[in-house]
Amino acid sequence: MTMASIAVIGLTAVILAVQLKAVKGEYGVYLVLCAGLVIFFYGLSKLEAVMEALKRIQACVRIDGVYLGVLMKMIGITYIAEFASGICRDAGYGSLGAQIEIFGKLSMLAVSMPVLLALMETMKGFLS
Repeated sequence: MTMASIAVIGLTAVILAVQLKAVKGEYGVYLVLCAGLVIFFYGLSKLEAVMEALKRIQACVRIDGVYLGVLMKMIGITYIAEFASGICRDAGYGSLGAQIEIFGKLSMLAVSMPVLLALMETMKGFLS
């Protein structure tokens, strides 16, 4: 699938959801949720290309694998949090969506702590 295909899926789901809103509002939410899941899992399949590129970068620059692992975790947290919060907002539960975003940000902070600590150790080595 290309970006155009994904756009067509999304726009079709939204147009149908708007039409279904007059009949039964929850059907529109279900339809958008299904389209969102299709797009979400297609996006996950694209991560394989990103992983391959990161491995090639690691081979060229000699980056520790821990840092790339942290980067991939942060990308995953961001992708899942944005997807889940968007679905909550579309369903009319904006406060739950905001809570998911906050938890995602805190999760990214927790995951990135080893990188921050390594940076601090490096700076400590330069100052000593």
